Amino acid sequence: MAGDAMQILRGLGVSAGVAIGRAVCISTRVGEVFRVTLPEDGIEAEIERFRAALRHAQEELQRIRGRADRTLDADLASIFDAHLLMLSDRSFLGRIEERIREHRVNAEWAVHKTAEELDERFARINDTYLRERSEDLTDVSRNLLRSLQGLSHRDLAKLPAESIVIADDVTPSDAIRLGRERVLGFVIESGGRTSHTTIIARSLNLPAVAGIDGVSSGISDEAPVIIDGGSGTVVVHPTPEVLAEYRARQLALCSRERDLLETRELAAVTRDGVRIQLMANIDLPEEVDEVRRFGADGVGLYRSEFLYIEKNPVLPTEEDHLEIYRRLVEAAAPNPAIIRTYDLGGRKLAREMMATHEDNPVLGLRGIRLTLARPDFFRTQLRALYRAGVHGNLWVMLPLVSTVTELRQFRDFAAEVMGELEREGVPFRRDVPLGAMIEVPAAAVMADILAREVDFFSIGTNDLIQYSLAVDRNNEHVAHLYQPLHPAILRMLRSIIDSAGAAGIEVSLCGEMAADVRYAPLLIGMGLRRLSMSPRVVPEIKMRIRELAASRLAELAEQCMAFGTAAEVQQHVESFLEVVSAPSS
Repeated sequence: MAGDAMQILRGLGVSAGVAIGRAVCISTRVGEVFRVTLPEDGIEAEIERFRAALRHAQEELQRIRGRADRTLDADLASIFDAHLLMLSDRSFLGRIEERIREHRVNAEWAVHKTAEELDERFARINDTYLRERSEDLTDVSRNLLRSLQGLSHRDLAKLPAESIVIADDVTPSDAIRLGRERVLGFVIESGGRTSHTTIIARSLNLPAVAGIDGVSSGISDEAPVIIDGGSGTVVVHPTPEVLAEYRARQLALCSRERDLLETRELAAVTRDGVRIQLMANIDLPEEVDEVRRFGADGVGLYRSEFLYIEKNPVLPTEEDHLEIYRRLVEAAAPNPAIIRTYDLGGRKLAREMMATHEDNPVLGLRGIRLTLARPDFFRTQLRALYRAGVHGNLWVMLPLVSTVTELRQFRDFAAEVMGELEREGVPFRRDVPLGAMIEVPAAAVMADILAREVDFFSIGTNDLIQYSLAVDRNNEHVAHLYQPLHPAILRMLRSIIDSAGAAGIEVSLCGEMAADVRYAPLLIGMGLRRLSMSPRVVPEIKMRIRELAASRLAELAEQCMAFGTAAEVQQHVESFLEVVSAPSS
């Protein structure tokens, strides 16, 4: 962006709040690789360009290896040794140079095709360990391509204070690490309101805006930037007047949070006396203390996979699990602490657990499927869960359930683990309630049958919406099609709630719908009495509930079932709430 003139960019507000700082621009994606045919007299120059990029990639990796050696244990740091060996392997590098000479192609194409060829060979190897080394090859090839394309290798451990990260993409693990250091907020090209990175941003209370195409290359380092995560606005080079306006907004937001905190002892009861249980979604250990601080009625969802993501590539020990689960149970008491077993796979790929490459991992071996396929890895987590049960009201929930068979196989697996604990004389709780996440359309359709197999349901609308509407929630190009109020979604929710009621089991909703003041009243009208959300949102939803009457919301829900579009539903909900929230005359 030329000059220092103020520019206002519009994106998707995915984590509310205002952040004011300096831009730190990070490019994580390798650009597209195209084949370019070289003239005969350009081959040697291309070979030298490749060798220069190789030296640069080796130097960068050596620097990262040195930092890892100082901050990680030797086993973890040695991962980079393997990468350095690949970058000095003459057969690998010689094949790239041979391809440049024989086919007269650019170095980028030669690296891409050589890595692709080797990856195919890795895929045919029977040995799991050797097959998994293709991941190392991918990392090394990406580093080479980045060097060839002139992309920076930013040292994320040395960010200046008050940084605002401007990136094409940020992984959940990077978001956790950056958010605990000096980062004030994120502006990301990819993602949406329910992507895992934005969930982490909310967990860390960091403002974030997503879906601004090209932003990582359009803002210069050190440029003054304002993020408004509520409206999805990014201001670059703000004028003094605009800066003063947003500083005032920051103060107002802090004041409002203090006011809402004063309500934490109040119950979430509607005007006609219906009690709603507002629980907390927890991703990170530091959020445990927020359960009580913000007045949540227990933990409605602990996404246990983030414990793995934080410690990757080392698997958490049984004691690591037990420590965090015990803290959750004690913080939630006397209310439940609902812990979801690892929802790994898909974009939260656990390569230590995967034996094959998947072309479509989101619809592959993940969630409960991965648990049952790799019980050796999940045994550690289950042992810790049943041990933690002796400390309070622990419930266990299974992700991505789609069949009754999965539930029955898990019960057999759990019985085996409990038998093992019993033989060892380790204290544990046998009668831990077992629940299913309803986030797959198949599970929603057969919820009445699944309800006979479990003690409770939790509706995961983030995935349920994307699977039902065939919309990738991480794809900024189709974000507008991700519609929580789509009539099909509302009918599906109504059916799930009714099925749970008929079976006499508890049902809650832990997707982002529950945290939205526009949607929570409608969910209550549909019969939900338990909602789970980020703990910081609890006071605001609580105040909204106390303004409304459940009987009127039931009328609203019934009326919404007749509409044919999400826009019609939303318009009706907004009009209805304007009327019913006003004091009765």
